[in-house]
Amino acid sequence: MAARISTHVLDITQGRPAKGIAVTLEGQGLAGSWKVLGRSKTDADGRSDDLYPINLRLQAESYRLTFEVSAYFRSQQVTSFYPEVVVIFTIQDVAQPYHIPLLLSPFGYSTYRGS
Repeated sequence: MAARISTHVLDITQGRPAKGIAVTLEGQGLAGSWKVLGRSKTDADGRSDDLYPINLRLQAESYRLTFEVSAYFRSQQVTSFYPEVVVIFTIQDVAQPYHIPLLLSPFGYSTYRGS
């Protein structure tokens, strides 16, 4: 399997995947500025596997995932505290796949490196 970046969002208050959340992936170049690499929406299973362009080689650098969660919570008729969740991580081994799940509730979130 080629190295890639993917994510999965679970709404832990409802115990189900969070469908339709807009996700943006950015890479931080040597100059320190962020460049958009991909945009996606989570599917019915809460997954987004198509963020990193397949024609680019994964680079050893920092990446930023931005989850726009306010629209998701509005669609559920739920008041939330965070309009977006930003996760910044650094990749050193470009030969591995990187899966970054987000466990989400209206007033908190947690993330980790998955497999």
